[in-house]
Amino acid sequence: MKYILVTGGVISGIGKGIIASSIGTILKSCGLRVTAIKIDPYINIDAGTFSPYEHGEVFVLNDGGEVDLDLGNYERFLDINLYKDNNITTGKIYQHVINKERHGDYLGKTVQVVPHITDAVQEWVMNQAKVPVDDDKKEPQICVIELGGTIGDIEGMPFVEAFRQFQFKAKRENFCNIHVSLVPQPNATGEQKTKPTQNSVRALRGLGLSPDLIVCRSAKPIEMAVKEKISMFCHVEPEQVIFIHDVSSTYRVPILLEEQGIIKYFKQRLNLPIDDQPSDLLMKWKKMACRYERLLKVCSIALVGKYTKLSDCYASVFKALEHSALAINYKLDLMYIDSTELERSTEAENSVKYHQAWHKLCKADGILVPGGFGIRGTEGKLQAISWARSKKKPFLGICLGMQLAVVEFARNCLNWEDANSTEFDPDTKNPVVIDMPEHNPGDMGGTMRLGKRRTVFKTESSVLRKLYGDEMFVEERHRHRYEVNPELTHCFEEKGLKFVGHDTEGNRMEIIELENHPYFVGVQFHPEFSSRPMKPSPPYLGLLLAATGTLNAYLQRGCKLSP
Repeated sequence: MKYILVTGGVISGIGKGIIASSIGTILKSCGLRVTAIKIDPYINIDAGTFSPYEHGEVFVLNDGGEVDLDLGNYERFLDINLYKDNNITTGKIYQHVINKERHGDYLGKTVQVVPHITDAVQEWVMNQAKVPVDDDKKEPQICVIELGGTIGDIEGMPFVEAFRQFQFKAKRENFCNIHVSLVPQPNATGEQKTKPTQNSVRALRGLGLSPDLIVCRSAKPIEMAVKEKISMFCHVEPEQVIFIHDVSSTYRVPILLEEQGIIKYFKQRLNLPIDDQPSDLLMKWKKMACRYERLLKVCSIALVGKYTKLSDCYASVFKALEHSALAINYKLDLMYIDSTELERSTEAENSVKYHQAWHKLCKADGILVPGGFGIRGTEGKLQAISWARSKKKPFLGICLGMQLAVVEFARNCLNWEDANSTEFDPDTKNPVVIDMPEHNPGDMGGTMRLGKRRTVFKTESSVLRKLYGDEMFVEERHRHRYEVNPELTHCFEEKGLKFVGHDTEGNRMEIIELENHPYFVGVQFHPEFSSRPMKPSPPYLGLLLAATGTLNAYLQRGCKLSP
């Protein structure tokens, strides 16, 4: 097993996840089996209880693990399926060690950070690196490990110490450290500064790890003189300094790395049994990146949500839309609309914001309402759904978006004025959305219906069934506490809102479709988590096709994309 550790310096959020994913993609293109592990130094057991404004979206895995969004990057780039143990947190490690101590496994010894916590980290990494993540179920050959945060953070110290020890346990030819740093360019001088990178590498070396590659992030391409300066002051060869500037799309990052000789370097440094040239996989990435940059036609989608101030809050939704737009040769124009700004209360408080939000919604080619929790902004989402239904605008509702589509239909088409979800109004006389039997209101973490579940189509005429390739069932990932009340579904079906997909028992409503509408679809699951750059998610693809007026032609071709 070969291990590649990716650390970060200067600031967090400079793209370690994309660079780790891109390195994995390059190695996979050389015919190697690659897995990935993300280490988050926070004390939370998992990401499930975070607000999206803390670390971005919560990504859900097949096994129900609620993890950091970087695991979503790994899955999309490498086309693999990871497990919850591929996301290590300080909370998980300490819980593991404390449980062993309570069990008496340490035989009365004093349990300390070194060696017990550091040993637990190394043991976890070695065990998880062996777990198959590809469809062929073969053991991986390379494990890319991303250490979250920044070198020097106090909470990350035990992990850095663990890998300082681990480099000797794994042996030099099996362990490689890549340090991602920032090269800022102050506007005052316009000069690219190397001092932050020098200090960051010095701090890393002081903790016992020496970088084999230094990946420098910058806004603009870095000059050769800067590369030579970093090489000299950071004690590495010039070819060990890699530049990644801001690019038009993340699809370009693996290509930038490959152009700077990273395959040849890994082959020598880790003694890998590969050719110097990448295979067809990376050629596909190159074609995809070039195609992305040449797109001329634009499709605009309005994303109506409550976490619109930070794009990472809907990272997988954005990627799923982007994959689908690219598949039909359109450039995606994603307009984020804060759902509270569509509400009547905003019109009274700030009429400019209100009218700007409605202007965006009205000019969009399609409308998407993603998942979420809590009552804030729900009235605005209901307004957007009502607009999409009545004006026959293509609409996709995900999780809460589907539940609110049911609420909106009940209020405006069934005339149940107080229809609501028990999440927002526990005493409503028409509870069209209810909490699930297995939901435990006492604990928040890990108590939802999570992970991959089967949805069975109950009709052959379903649009979504055709988009999924006329399959009898689909398996998608879930993350929800509430669901449509099955006792009231007959009332909706009589008026044209069809529940075309159920769970295997037939009790849980999974998919809705509205009759006599170009595309009005709601799904209880989260199809964005399984979307891939070369395999777009069918519900999102349907939205883009409907928004561009090409859905019917696509269905008539037998769900084949035009060349």
